[in-house]
Amino acid sequence: MSTTPFIRPQLTLPNGADKLLLHSCCAPCSGEVMEAIQASGIDYTIFFYNPNIHPQKEYLIRKEENIRFAEKHGVPFVDADYDTDNWFERAKGMEWEPERGVRCTMCFDMRFERTALYAAENGFSVISSSLGISRWKNMQQINDCGQRAAARYPGMVYWDYNWRKQGGSSRMIEISKREQFYQQEYCGCVYSLRDSNLHRKSQGRPLIRIGKLYYGQDENEK
Repeated sequence: MSTTPFIRPQLTLPNGADKLLLHSCCAPCSGEVMEAIQASGIDYTIFFYNPNIHPQKEYLIRKEENIRFAEKHGVPFVDADYDTDNWFERAKGMEWEPERGVRCTMCFDMRFERTALYAAENGFSVISSSLGISRWKNMQQINDCGQRAAARYPGMVYWDYNWRKQGGSSRMIEISKREQFYQQEYCGCVYSLRDSNLHRKSQGRPLIRIGKLYYGQDENEK
């Protein structure tokens, strides 16, 4: 096994931009992204807008974990609206769509539209997201939604950097264990919670318990 320490590549923002607005979905996904950006000396702000996350208890845990990590690194954190009514209105008719389907496209579009709006109103010309680091997600679907949102504003760019490459996904888990982040067990919305529990039930596994599982936690403490 190689013991050569990993040297992070020097990242640069598109078009010579001097700052980034990073949409964050949760602390586990954003941990590696944040540390990669920070290692390159890039000025960035976290934008937390995720009205898809339900129930509220789950939403608050995920948000507080993200705030904790942002504060540790001295990164500005924007806590946007939790407008769940708007999200459910847009999800009507898509309740039984599969993961990675049109409901997820709607959800990404909604979150990136708000991210791009905030960026335009606050002097950011580049936006990105931690969503793409998860191997459970369709990266092309995410990038398409991000680019579509950025295209609404002249001169704005969605930075589609592949955060998974060069071991990014593995470091995401390592950082999560190091920080003992809350370990969510479903994507976020009530429909993913429903489907995850249906799958667990079919396999005789216990249902998801919100607020109980943390990375790095001893098995006997769960």
